[in-house]
Amino acid sequence: MPTRRELLAITSGAAAGLAIPTAAYADAGHQADDGEWTVPGWIATWAAAPTTIPPNPPAAPTVLANQTVRHVVHCSAGGDEIRIRVTNEFGNGPLRLGAVRVALRSGTGASTATVPGSDRRVTFGNRAEVTLPAGAPLVSDPVRLRVPDGGDLAISLYLPARTPVTTLAAFAFQDNVIADGDVTAARQVTPVATIGQYLFLSGVSVRDRGLSIVTLGDSITNGANTPNNLNHRWPDLFAARLRAAGLRRGVANVGISGNRLLHDPNPAPGSDAESFAAYFGHSGLRRFDRDVVAQPGARYVVVLLGVNDLGHPGTVAPLSEVVSADDLIGGHRQLIARAHAAGMVAVGGTILPFKGDTLGFYTEANERKREVLNRWIRSGGEYDGVVDFDRAMGDPADPLRLNPAYDSGDHLHPNDAGMAAMAAAVPLRLFT
Repeated sequence: MPTRRELLAITSGAAAGLAIPTAAYADAGHQADDGEWTVPGWIATWAAAPTTIPPNPPAAPTVLANQTVRHVVHCSAGGDEIRIRVTNEFGNGPLRLGAVRVALRSGTGASTATVPGSDRRVTFGNRAEVTLPAGAPLVSDPVRLRVPDGGDLAISLYLPARTPVTTLAAFAFQDNVIADGDVTAARQVTPVATIGQYLFLSGVSVRDRGLSIVTLGDSITNGANTPNNLNHRWPDLFAARLRAAGLRRGVANVGISGNRLLHDPNPAPGSDAESFAAYFGHSGLRRFDRDVVAQPGARYVVVLLGVNDLGHPGTVAPLSEVVSADDLIGGHRQLIARAHAAGMVAVGGTILPFKGDTLGFYTEANERKREVLNRWIRSGGEYDGVVDFDRAMGDPADPLRLNPAYDSGDHLHPNDAGMAAMAAAVPLRLFT
């Protein structure tokens, strides 16, 4: 479930000796002198899982006309070439992009200025102007641009015709801007609006040796309640650990605030949830192929899903969608099976404690389900590896509660220190 701040922004152990399957990559890869198995080609360095808009959002839907949207994206891994994925997957009609350009971002924080000399035109099938069919994504041609590890890009989309925003990542934790006219090539733009979403943009990949890790989760993976423009989401901080350890791994964060493993959004008719539930996205089971398997170079997935399945029924979803621990375990088993079928390593994250949360998720029954699910993730032997977020984040004085040092205030979402603790809890050996 999104926090109040998010809604306002819209108006280990089991795999210590893990043997990673390599048969699917034998023809394309080679083993380096350091023993690391590398795959030359494209790896996902950034991602934003797309959703649609609710039928009656808290503010009027964004409509663009003769305007440029400039996005800032934080790349986990660098490379000499990039490709950009734009999307019209929730559009009811064609999406016309008059121009797309990319440059290295200059500055930090909310800056959308670009580095002189780094601006590049982005083409799709050698065309600078392109139309995306309804329901479809589009991947760009390769763009020659050296992106440093942990570097930022400014990606600008020009919408020449009247275009209602239908496909977006609703909670970006990054200030992006809208400017009038085609200013895609401008070093600096004059914003007419600042937005906290990614519009029609869902991925960046780089050409480099290495592999990608996809983090599949809900608001805790998406980044709530971290400050905007600081890249303090736990996957960002985990990517920094990988870089410091010299591991060539892209990290694609496909967390969606409010996301559930087993159910799509289903707000009660007439309830307040109708104004925001669509932002929660398709269930983890439904979106797994698009958001995880399809990521370039994806070899690993880290799954942290289940708390919203426990907490939404009776709050923002009907009681008929109450789930059991066995239901959740069955859903996780499906993700494991599908990851393995795609040649991926599946890593399970235990559900964080949330006793006393302010969103109404906690009940003794939900706590029992969480404990059963976490016990299975830890010791069931079905995930290839485990990240025990529960034990890393619990209050030593009351393990059913979030550690006060890591609590953002709602007793469910970590603060910045908590995000750092989560990133530190991920065993790097699972990804070597």
